[in-house]
Amino acid sequence: MSGAVRKLGVLAAAVALVAGAAGCSSGGDSKTVEVVVGYQSKTINTVTAGTLLRARGYFEQQLAELGKQDGRRYKVVWQDYDAGAPITAQMLADKIDIGSMGDYPLLINGSRAQAAGGPGTRLVSVTGYNLLGALNSVVVPKDSPAHTLADLKGKKVSSSVGSASDGTLVQALAKAGVAESDIQKQNQQPAVGASALKAHGVDALAQFVAWPAAVVFAGDGRLLYDGAALGRPTLHGVVVRQKFGAAHADVVRAFLRAQDAATRDLNQHPLAAAQSVAEATGLPPEVVYLYNGPNGIATFATALDPRLLAALRTDVPFLASVGVLKALDLDRFTDPSYLKDSGVTDGEPARITGTDPVCGKPVTDPALAGELWYQGEQATRPAADPTCLLKAVKAGAASGGKLRAAYVPDAATGTRWFADQDWWVRDGDAFKPFTTEDGAKTYLAAHPTATGLTYQQALDAS
Repeated sequence: MSGAVRKLGVLAAAVALVAGAAGCSSGGDSKTVEVVVGYQSKTINTVTAGTLLRARGYFEQQLAELGKQDGRRYKVVWQDYDAGAPITAQMLADKIDIGSMGDYPLLINGSRAQAAGGPGTRLVSVTGYNLLGALNSVVVPKDSPAHTLADLKGKKVSSSVGSASDGTLVQALAKAGVAESDIQKQNQQPAVGASALKAHGVDALAQFVAWPAAVVFAGDGRLLYDGAALGRPTLHGVVVRQKFGAAHADVVRAFLRAQDAATRDLNQHPLAAAQSVAEATGLPPEVVYLYNGPNGIATFATALDPRLLAALRTDVPFLASVGVLKALDLDRFTDPSYLKDSGVTDGEPARITGTDPVCGKPVTDPALAGELWYQGEQATRPAADPTCLLKAVKAGAASGGKLRAAYVPDAATGTRWFADQDWWVRDGDAFKPFTTEDGAKTYLAAHPTATGLTYQQALDAS
């Protein structure tokens, strides 16, 4: 984060102490408008409306331009949270104007705001999404005897109740024939749950990005369940307090233009964006890049994609059935007009391109393409497919290169993961990676001539 942006954040926080209620003029100056933004710095799927947006200063730049037009001064207060629930609480108290959160929290946000009466809140854009649900996962200690979700029956599972990942957990357990009452759910914030897992205080951690990968990358766990196995879209989005939006529609539009700038920045310069987010959050850059790199687990855009809205529509009755919300008028809650009036049009998502330097093949298929990131290099090396990636890892080791991370997509779900943490299968001359043991066993059961391998065995055989 630049010194100028940091100073602006400190100044805005100071103004907040004087101003009181969000959206009010401050210091008795009717020409000054304060905007309070709630975000989740370590939730990688929201960085284009939070961490990266703040680090780049795009919102402040947009507001400065707006101020030149209307003669007002704008102050931004950034408030960081671990999950979406406290952002909702602050929005209902009129203390946050714009917030970003996951699909279940934003639906709960809309429901509670409508129940409270008044203008309520509005979903105005998407930040990041995965059409299969891979943004939510379950991890266990590396020495855990659990092989599938069914093995968690009777076990302590840390989860943030009401979060997107908690919804995935509940639905995935049901699909596996396990009732929610069959586990001992511990309602914990992500960081608390991650620490509990490391200390073996819980048997599993069900969380959203970037916690599962951070735990695995640190060597404190392994992936038990990939949310993509559920096959249900998951997303994060931006919610606006409509009372503020009605009074300051130009500010909301400025925010969406700034979000668009951050989205294009990330998609065009994913490695630099990952390093910026890592610096701001303390997360390992290798973990951030797993999610926001080209062909990453998260796709970043702003549009209210019909496929995502359809998923939200099916989520509402589920959340009502488990008692999380009473009712929600989704049509009233969803408002595409701010995006339309802002003139934002999404660019292309980041994709791995180029020519595989080891196999000499063009990199074209995102379902196969991987990447290698070496120490001291400011660009990654593409791999056309998993077999070529294994050969590249061997070649790099032979030449003395220090590998920071190798990324490769799951052969069944396409979920990008760390190659050395995958379960590998050899089928003829092809090597296939799977994020979970369950995924590899499912493939082996359907392909009796294939062989299961460890990562090292796959490297040796490639």
